[in-house]
Amino acid sequence: MTAVPPSPHDPTGSRTWVVIQRNPTSGTGWRRSLLVELVQELRRLGLRPRMFHNRSRCDQWLADPEHQQQTLCLVAAGGDGTVDDLLNRHPGWPLAILPLGTENLLARGLGIAPSGRDLARLIAGGRQQTIDLGQAGGRRFALMASIGFDAEVIHRVHAGRTGTITHLSYLQPIWAALRSYRHPRLKVWLDDEPQAREARLAVVVNYPMYALNLPMARAARPDDGWLEVRLFQRGSAFQIVRYFCTLVFGRHEQLADVISVRARRVRIECDEAAPVQLDGDPHGTTPLDIQIIPGALRVFAPAGPGNVDSDPFPTIPTSGS
Repeated sequence: MTAVPPSPHDPTGSRTWVVIQRNPTSGTGWRRSLLVELVQELRRLGLRPRMFHNRSRCDQWLADPEHQQQTLCLVAAGGDGTVDDLLNRHPGWPLAILPLGTENLLARGLGIAPSGRDLARLIAGGRQQTIDLGQAGGRRFALMASIGFDAEVIHRVHAGRTGTITHLSYLQPIWAALRSYRHPRLKVWLDDEPQAREARLAVVVNYPMYALNLPMARAARPDDGWLEVRLFQRGSAFQIVRYFCTLVFGRHEQLADVISVRARRVRIECDEAAPVQLDGDPHGTTPLDIQIIPGALRVFAPAGPGNVDSDPFPTIPTSGS
C-alpha cells in the first residue's frame, strides 16, 4: 500500500509517531547523546519516537497503514547521505534532520544545529519549509550533482571505504585522481538548446552548499524551480587546482572559462564513461539526465539567515539567454 504522508496543513492530531532513521555509523560515540536527547525531548512534548538503524525494518514499519496514519514525520539522523537515502526511499514524507555526519550541508544551510532538544521542539512546533529537489537517473538529490573530477574522487573514496568516511579520507584519492584522471570532454545540453556546450567538469546545483561550505553557485535557491549549472571548460591537474583556488575565494564564476547558467533540464554525454556523483555519493557514469522537481520536499527548519526564507540571491542568465 502507498504511504500517506500528512498534509502540510494537517494539525498533529493523532499523528504522534516520529520515525527516526539512524545512520548506524554516525549515531555512535558522542553523537549518541544527541539521539538520546532527541528521544527524551520528543516524549516530553507528547510525541512518540520510533528509532531504526536497520533500513528494511523501518520500511516494513512504515508499510503498515495504521502506522502511516499515525506518523507525523521522518527524521534523518546522520549526514547528507542519510537525508538522500530517506527522501528517495520514502518520497513525500515531511523530513527533519539531526546532523550527525561528516558533511551536513543541507542542515547547515537550513540553520539546523546538532541538537536533539532543538530538533524535537522544531518538530513539535510544526514549522516546515518546502524546497525543490533534483532528479538524476531516477534518483533524487537535495544539494548537487557533478560529473568529472570531483565525482572521480568520490568514486575512489567509496571504492576504498573500510569504515567511517572523514575529511582525511579524501586526501589520497584526490592526489591519485590529480595524477591519473583524464578529464574527458563532456557534452552538455540545457533545456531545449539545440547545441551542446562543452566542459571538462560539470556541476549542477540545487542548494547553494558545496563540500567544505565552498560557494559553488551563489545564485542557487532551493525554492525557485531552477538548477544552477557551472561548466568548467579546461581539464588538467593544474586547471583543477586553479579552479579550486578561485572557488575558495568565491571568484570562479568570474573566470572566462567557467560558464554560469541556469536550467530546468540538463543532459550530459561523454564519448567515454565519465563518473557521476549526487550529494557526495557515487552514482554511476554518463550519460545522465537531470531535472528539477519543484517543491518536492517538506523539511522542518527554523526561520532565519541561511535558509530558504533568506533574501534572494543574485540572478544569472537562463539557458536560453
